[in-house]
Amino acid sequence: MQWSDFKFNKQIFSAIEELGFETPTPIQEKCIPLIHGGQQVIGIAPTGTGKTAAYLLPLLMKIKFASGESPRALILVPAKELVLQVEETVLQLSKYLDVRTLAVYGGVGPKIQKEALARGTDIIVATPGRFMELYLSGDLKTKSIHTLVIDEADRMLDMGFRPQLRKLFEVIPSKRQNLLFSATFSAKVETLSQEFLTFPTKAEVQPQGTPADTVKQELYAVPNIKTKISFLSYLLEDQNFSRVIIFALTKKMADNIIQFIDRKKLGPARVIHSNKDQNSRIRSMQDFKEGKLRILVSTDVTARGIDVDRVSHVINVDVPRAPEQYVHRIGRTGRASIAGTAVTFATEAELYYIQKIEELIRQKIERLPLPKAVEVFDTPAEEAKEMARARDAQRRRDDPSFKGAFHEKTRK
Repeated sequence: MQWSDFKFNKQIFSAIEELGFETPTPIQEKCIPLIHGGQQVIGIAPTGTGKTAAYLLPLLMKIKFASGESPRALILVPAKELVLQVEETVLQLSKYLDVRTLAVYGGVGPKIQKEALARGTDIIVATPGRFMELYLSGDLKTKSIHTLVIDEADRMLDMGFRPQLRKLFEVIPSKRQNLLFSATFSAKVETLSQEFLTFPTKAEVQPQGTPADTVKQELYAVPNIKTKISFLSYLLEDQNFSRVIIFALTKKMADNIIQFIDRKKLGPARVIHSNKDQNSRIRSMQDFKEGKLRILVSTDVTARGIDVDRVSHVINVDVPRAPEQYVHRIGRTGRASIAGTAVTFATEAELYYIQKIEELIRQKIERLPLPKAVEVFDTPAEEAKEMARARDAQRRRDDPSFKGAFHEKTRK
């Protein structure tokens, strides 16, 4: 299918051409005609497959030009970073249209957002909390909203936004087109879709939880944290690791990694996690996006919805505990049909989570031996105890009758 197969106006075609979108992606091929036809749509596709443009292009065709003061379309996302990301895409695609867009999010005073609402807007990209705050203050009028988009629905629910979404549904017109987009179609997402979509059409381009074919996955058994850092250093000395996102399970581990990278001068690099303020996180992401940074170290704060092109490698220093999170992490590479590699380190205690991940993605991750040049360290006694306790907990989770193999000596 070609872009010319869609009934877009010349302004949108000009924006598409300027952005270098050569042909529609599979999720765009499926969703654009459905949305353009006014249907309620559930779009399920991995990150980096063009979901945002899949709903924005037909939405912009519907709006076409500025009109009135009240917004006509509402796009909900779970975090400020995603609000700014979607807003940027709206501005790019509507470059040659007379359409007004407003980003609405918390973490900053509402005064500027209230003033912008008073001037009038056509599309609002918002987090649920700030949207409701502005509605309850009387600054945001909802009577003209005819399209509601919930993007990153699975993450929205994981972050506990369901009560706010229910309240929000009550304050916008019931006669509207509803669109729901998600990387996975979990039971939570299915329940949400049943609550607010009427006879929706589901457009799915890959089975739920399947990583993109452009991502090469590698798994290395690593005995302990010190050896993980040793192996990480070995990998980062390879300049083919040109633009890298490193994921750690905890903020402490992420901070330890960035300190090591800085000490070894393997960067430039920066770390982002929930202890960093939003402006710092956005600046770091922008610098990474512009190529000013080689390495971004993160907890799972950035695993979703951040559109950074040409990430050569994702390195999972720790295995995520939620299998879906693995899919979201490695979806940072292999985007826009450009090949990428996801490298995962796993201790013996983390192989349990690898098994769960492989069940989700319905494929085995390639096991590779540690290169001989990597220095392997003995596991400290306390870390070995931690891993033994973790393995016992895993066994009990799967078999409640299991009493445990690890017994810590009692002090006399």
